[in-house]
Amino acid sequence: MKKIILSAIAIMAFAFSNAQETRFGIKGGLNITSFAGGNYYDANSLVGFQIGGFAEIKVIERLSIQPELLFSTQGAKLEFGNRDFDTKLNYINVPVLAKFYVTKQFTVEAGPQLGFLVSAKSEGEDVKDGFKSVDTGFNFGVGYNFTDNFSVGARYTVGLSNIADNDADTWDEYYDSPKNSVLAITAAYKF
Repeated sequence: MKKIILSAIAIMAFAFSNAQETRFGIKGGLNITSFAGGNYYDANSLVGFQIGGFAEIKVIERLSIQPELLFSTQGAKLEFGNRDFDTKLNYINVPVLAKFYVTKQFTVEAGPQLGFLVSAKSEGEDVKDGFKSVDTGFNFGVGYNFTDNFSVGARYTVGLSNIADNDADTWDEYYDSPKNSVLAITAAYKF
């Protein structure tokens, strides 16, 4: 874990030192979240939000690296038998995206994400012990810049790791394990 964080910091420091231009900004928006996998329950979507900041580091004319720091509310509505349980997970997410400008207004982006679990509640009760403290994912997204400062975007985060606090020893267990699934619609402002 320490090696991953130190590697990410080293990459960002290298990008900052070699960047032609860096702009900072804030962003926020709506999350539609659920759990993928988990054949032993039915998971339906919950609506949440995300808010945070980012740096857009221009590498070459049409390519930027965009590290972000986001507070994100995630989770799912789980059905066990005849009962529904809202399971709400709060994360500090750190995505690092490669952002390509197709045109001046239209962008596409992709990159990995590391998430740190802040809290977990199910029907108001603390269930943090039932979830892993670190989550990994991969992001795919598009954006539209209305001006040089204001933009909107849509992003899907595919969860890559089992978020339940149990080990998946076989491929079938990993496939059936719950993973975060997040669709985010955001607005951003660059300074």
